[in-house]
Amino acid sequence: MDKINIKNLEVFANHGVFPEENKLGQKFVVSATLFTETREAGLRDDLTKSIHYGEVSQFITKFLQEHTYMLIETVAEQLAKALLLETGNLEGVRLEIQKPWAPVGLPLETVSVEIERGWHTAYLALGSSMGDKKAYLDQAVEAMNGVEGCRVERVSDWISTEPYGGVAENTFLNGAMVVRTLLTPQELLEKLHEIERAAGRERLVHWGDRTLDIDILMYDDLVLDTETLQIPHIEMQKRDFVLVPLAEIAPYKRHPILGKTVLQLKEELEK
Repeated sequence: MDKINIKNLEVFANHGVFPEENKLGQKFVVSATLFTETREAGLRDDLTKSIHYGEVSQFITKFLQEHTYMLIETVAEQLAKALLLETGNLEGVRLEIQKPWAPVGLPLETVSVEIERGWHTAYLALGSSMGDKKAYLDQAVEAMNGVEGCRVERVSDWISTEPYGGVAENTFLNGAMVVRTLLTPQELLEKLHEIERAAGRERLVHWGDRTLDIDILMYDDLVLDTETLQIPHIEMQKRDFVLVPLAEIAPYKRHPILGKTVLQLKEELEK
């Protein structure tokens, strides 16, 4: 991806662990790499198709001066989030926050924190088998859009399916959605559990009936295996109630392990 670099922007601001740092302030030096696509802007000579680095520099300066944090780690994290939420055409950002002459009682030139953050694409499956199923699914989409750092891009039609796993008794209403997110997979999972709990979800019986179930199917091309989360979802290629709605909105998304598109997996399951 193309990059626009802002190097060594000097900002006088008030950040630090010691009270004197927050009162008196000091100089911070910020470098930012903005990840975006510049080809269309370059071919058309059109700034609206790129990112205005002057406006970004002003944004960085204002943000550092209007906020006060103890840690430069927090400065970097919050600034990166604000830039990604507020700057059009920005796909990712790498930030370095330098704190010259940090008060550590030793002759050092500077200390700095460098992070890289960006937008990710998550593919989610939704299901409900209790109560007003459509209302639960519609509310889940609305709740997802209300999570800071999440934007619902596409939602499938809801489809009626038979229960899976031999435990649930009611028919399900299922669907899928594509979400752009700044959250990590674990942070996203925690938000999904909050949305499920708000819908009255109780995890009493595995594969049992539930008001709302939301699963992470894929997250970019990530392969992840932890105690609480497996990506891609280990059962997705076996479930038509997942593949049918997902193929509607992301047919050519490729499974990062199997190497096949969602549409190919769906067609194989239907044979």
